[in-house]
Amino acid sequence: MADIWQKAHPHDLHRVADRVSSVYIERSHIDRDENAVVVINKRDTVRIPAAMIAVMLIGPGTRITHGAVQLLGDSGTAVCWVGEQGVRLYASGLGPSRGAGLLHRQAWLVTRPKERLTVARAMYGMRFPGEDVSAMTMQQLRGREGARVRKQYQHHSQRTGVAWTGRDYRPGDAFATGDDLNRLLSAANTALYGICHAVIVGLGASPGLGFVHTGSATSFVMDIADLYKADYTIPLAFDLAAKGLAKERDARLGLRDRIAADKLLGRIVHDIKTLLSPGGTEIPEIDVNELWDDKVGTVAGGVNWAGTEEFPDDPLYAEFNQASMGEDHIAVIGPDFDKPLHGDEASDT
Repeated sequence: MADIWQKAHPHDLHRVADRVSSVYIERSHIDRDENAVVVINKRDTVRIPAAMIAVMLIGPGTRITHGAVQLLGDSGTAVCWVGEQGVRLYASGLGPSRGAGLLHRQAWLVTRPKERLTVARAMYGMRFPGEDVSAMTMQQLRGREGARVRKQYQHHSQRTGVAWTGRDYRPGDAFATGDDLNRLLSAANTALYGICHAVIVGLGASPGLGFVHTGSATSFVMDIADLYKADYTIPLAFDLAAKGLAKERDARLGLRDRIAADKLLGRIVHDIKTLLSPGGTEIPEIDVNELWDDKVGTVAGGVNWAGTEEFPDDPLYAEFNQASMGEDHIAVIGPDFDKPLHGDEASDT
């Protein structure tokens, strides 16, 4: 990313809440034209105001110039290199916020047992609509969740006619054990983890500070992914197994299509913000260059203690502004290549 010490002043940047949450780009060339990121492919040329994007997801078949990356870094836009439609996260750059407000809030919540339990209950509450979980212990919640997931497996087994003999999963080698259905579940869950990881990093939260899961660098990723398995990965695995589709790639592509159709990225963004800022309270975007003070909290950095401009109304951005009107996630996807790539790289790298 761009040199972090040369970034624009925080007050010159748009708040994360005012940005389009994500732009996904595939089979295109990304370059820079002044203060715009230009996405070019055989069919379209789209100019995107960098300061209006929270996270740019770069998919297969995409090239990006140093100038474009520098602009995105200066604009406080996260950059994530992902599989097709974001099903896997391979690498990421800076988060979109100049401040660490969301991260501080997450750390504050997770290090206080009472507040952590409140967030954990809220997560389980999202899975049990209409039920009151406010007085349940973690032990009760885990038991309730286990029973719910078991019923999901039984329901989809009866619905599709695919036999269910139990979950068989080996950490570190998820696709080496179990039947086809178990391998499909593992592949779909892995893809879902990639989606959630990309959104968490893009928002500036920590993938490792989990509320239900703990001890892993991706604990919060697993927390968030568990909110959607019953709606996405479990029914998908049974549907694919019923059709005789048993490859890992089938699960990844199937999940990609369902996520794109349902615009799940926007839902994940909303759910994370709701969990970390209950009641819709705004997370303050603290100045990036401050010094901690034990008496007054913080003082300005970049000071020798010994002694907002709106984005221009430029016609270059008219196409992007029109496309993003009322949207939370935009996709710019170029046409298929003349010659297909080999293997899985053709679709989800």
